[in-house]
Amino acid sequence: MSSKTHPRLRVAAVQAAPVFLDLDGTIDKTIDLIAQAARDKVQLIAFPETWAPGYPWWIWLDSPAWGMQYVQRYHDNSLVIGSPEFDRIREAARKHRMWVSLGFSEKAAGSLYIAQALIDDQGNVQQTRRKLKPTHVERTVFGEGDGSDLAVIETSIGNIGSLSCWEHLQPLSKYAMYSQNEQIHCAAWPSFSLYRGGAYALGAEVNNAASQVYAAEGQCFVIAPCATVSKAMHEMLCTDPGKQQMLLVGGGFARIYGPDGSPLGTNLAEDQEGLVVADIDLGMISLAKAAGDPAGHYSRPDVTRLLFNKTRREPVVVQRSAEVEPAGFEVAPKTEAAASA
Repeated sequence: MSSKTHPRLRVAAVQAAPVFLDLDGTIDKTIDLIAQAARDKVQLIAFPETWAPGYPWWIWLDSPAWGMQYVQRYHDNSLVIGSPEFDRIREAARKHRMWVSLGFSEKAAGSLYIAQALIDDQGNVQQTRRKLKPTHVERTVFGEGDGSDLAVIETSIGNIGSLSCWEHLQPLSKYAMYSQNEQIHCAAWPSFSLYRGGAYALGAEVNNAASQVYAAEGQCFVIAPCATVSKAMHEMLCTDPGKQQMLLVGGGFARIYGPDGSPLGTNLAEDQEGLVVADIDLGMISLAKAAGDPAGHYSRPDVTRLLFNKTRREPVVVQRSAEVEPAGFEVAPKTEAAASA
């Protein structure tokens, strides 16, 4: 995007429940919400964390042994990048000329990851990323991302970045994002329904504050979608009175914030499904940056600096010899260092 242009666009944060543990049903609902946003002339829509096929709440409600009843179904309904199911969402983005930030459980071979995809208004995938560090018991389900997942993408509608949930409580990860001149940030959250009244840090107050501070600290617009827990989800997961108090119906607190931290759009009741919509003007960012740019004029690199490793981490690196060895001889493959010597 040219530094001389300041796009104005309409954005939306989704507040809704997925069709829990049903990938096809959730994709149907995703497409319906994209169509609804298009009727409202929205140009960028953001979906919650693990929107498809829903957040695995059972990991917080009981023992791993009890939760095993959901494991295979969750794997089977997680989304594979490049699959026909994934392409349905790409086609909906193309059809409705909509930028889509999608939160989903990514299935890659035998592993799952908390993932986000950015799809442009032509249906092209601009980015896929994984949450760097799943939080607490999420690590019993999901693997980790790496430094390549902390990326801001330059697009025709602005520089767009994404993080999930408590990545917004990781100061160094946030600083890495700020340093890339992020203008629009997609902050994916699950519903704030868990341990209400007993774990304040998991509630809407703290976590919406994290989104709001991110906007003011990074001088960017923050679109913070937030899922809800439906009655059907509650009945499936909360099989006894104790669990019924641990996870409540509702918990939707979708928000949008401006680069000065100001709330934008009209919020919904926590059990109401729909879109929080706001018109944003990227020209506002220069006013906020003039006051404080923590990775620019407001930084002190002589005192503190961030070491940011963006290398993609591969579990298997295949090495092959560049030369054909004589028959009968077995020679270990050359490493890259040896090959360049």
